[in-house]
Amino acid sequence: MSLLLPSPPIPSFPATPMLSFPPQFIPRATTRLAARGGDIIDTFTEKSGYLFDLSASEADLLTDYSVSRIASIYKRKPLILLRRLLQIGLTFGKWFGDRYVDTVMDRSGQMFEIRAAELRQILVELGPAYVQIAQAVSSRPDLIPPSYLDELSLLQDRITPFSTEVALNTIAQELGLPIDQLFSEISAEPIAAASLGQVYQARLRRCGQVVAVKVQRPGVRAAISLDILILRFLAGLIKRAGKFNTDLQAVLDEGASSLSQLLMIISLTFICSNY
Repeated sequence: MSLLLPSPPIPSFPATPMLSFPPQFIPRATTRLAARGGDIIDTFTEKSGYLFDLSASEADLLTDYSVSRIASIYKRKPLILLRRLLQIGLTFGKWFGDRYVDTVMDRSGQMFEIRAAELRQILVELGPAYVQIAQAVSSRPDLIPPSYLDELSLLQDRITPFSTEVALNTIAQELGLPIDQLFSEISAEPIAAASLGQVYQARLRRCGQVVAVKVQRPGVRAAISLDILILRFLAGLIKRAGKFNTDLQAVLDEGASSLSQLLMIISLTFICSNY
């Protein structure tokens, strides 16, 4: 999904070979393969790319946040659900196991910063839902130790971008034209990258307006929906066990609804009036 927004004037930058795309676009089903075929693969794609496989009709069901719709999709995909549960459980289990060993060997203080850095990397690998939660938690110094705050704050600006080739093909696919017909110039690399997407600077070919092109990260909606479903289940277990006074499921629903609205904004397209 892509979004074109007006951008402040910038000096002219040269067009790159990536602008000359043929009319044939990479279909959604092969986007994951193209992403993995590049020299640089972001850790989320590398570790969780299997989440990208949703049909067009299934992806449409995730446009608005609905727990029942999400559940209906993944009830038909038990292997993906099980694989994700194992991935999350083993990943966090290893980290907590290492922390336990540190305590037993009386080296918790010595390993504190190392474990904090490992946790940040785990969150990035697990994807946008965990990054978004961590970013929210990082604003609470009353809850999080300083070393962990320092690492979580890096999630604001150290998200590895995904493949530019995939991003440009996504733009062409969403807007229905080859890149070289849409833009006369476009940055060779993203000017900003976040957990939900990344931004390119471009000049519209027909009207010459400089715009910021925001491209949604592949698989982000599927990953967030599945992770929220899993987290809601865990929150329900905690609630039934009476271990937490706050309604965690309601908190997750509120956050997920906000994320869904943000993804909808990224999915919109604005083009200058004389395009």
